[in-house]
Amino acid sequence: MADKQVWVLTITCPDTVGIVATVSGFLSQNDCFITEAAQFGDPLSNRFFMRIVFNAGAMTPPRGEFEKLFTGVAARFQMIWKLHDAGRKARVVILVSKFGHCLNDLLHRYRTGSLAVEIPAVISNHPEMRSIVEWHGIPYHHLAVDRHDKEAQEARVMEAIDRADADLVVLARYMQILSQDMCVRLQGRAINIHHSFLPSFKGARPYHQAHARGVKIIGATAHYVTPDLDEGPIIEQGVERVDHTHTPDDLVAIGRDIENVVLARAVRWHIEHRVLPNGSKTVVFR
Repeated sequence: MADKQVWVLTITCPDTVGIVATVSGFLSQNDCFITEAAQFGDPLSNRFFMRIVFNAGAMTPPRGEFEKLFTGVAARFQMIWKLHDAGRKARVVILVSKFGHCLNDLLHRYRTGSLAVEIPAVISNHPEMRSIVEWHGIPYHHLAVDRHDKEAQEARVMEAIDRADADLVVLARYMQILSQDMCVRLQGRAINIHHSFLPSFKGARPYHQAHARGVKIIGATAHYVTPDLDEGPIIEQGVERVDHTHTPDDLVAIGRDIENVVLARAVRWHIEHRVLPNGSKTVVFR
């Protein structure tokens, strides 16, 4: 490894004594300087979760040798682990339909450098967002849905995702239900923003449902995509208080602001390797 190169090590394993001491000792022995560390032991699942950011030193072995050496530590504790290059920008493909607020927010963060990603493609089943996407210099793929042959459109979407070599797929208000096959292929690397504070008010027009019930809090949920619609592990949620003076349109406007923030946080935490799966839930090291 090059001196001063920054790496992120993520670990999941059964909880037991000595994990932190062993991992930190290994890094110290291999001339690694820890700059950030977080860990959590879940007493319900008896699983341990850890994220460590470290700088490689002059005596740190090359990546291949480092990983080979760490394999012995991992085997001892039955670890599921990954070593990530913190300097590599994730390749993020965005899917969108007609509502562009989340897309615009992500594009702004990308353009200003506040979201350290590459966006090799934006895919949509509608043409409306082409001009804003191409203004940012990003290829726009308009792949319309034929209601008689949705599988063909989905195959083209998946082909574009594969061609872009995407690390992450973001459904930024993409108003199509993905097939089970596509959900499985994108498992752990597709994030959806749901315009509702799950698990309440699912499906169409959630803000109108919320208004009809006289809710006092509305919100949005960012979660991983799974074959079970809107049931994937939750990464982040946001809420805002409302009252009887707000109309359904007011709730929509407030909700869109929440969606922007919640989705951007979820994307950032994912690309920074801060989100670790814990069964049907997640551990998020903010």
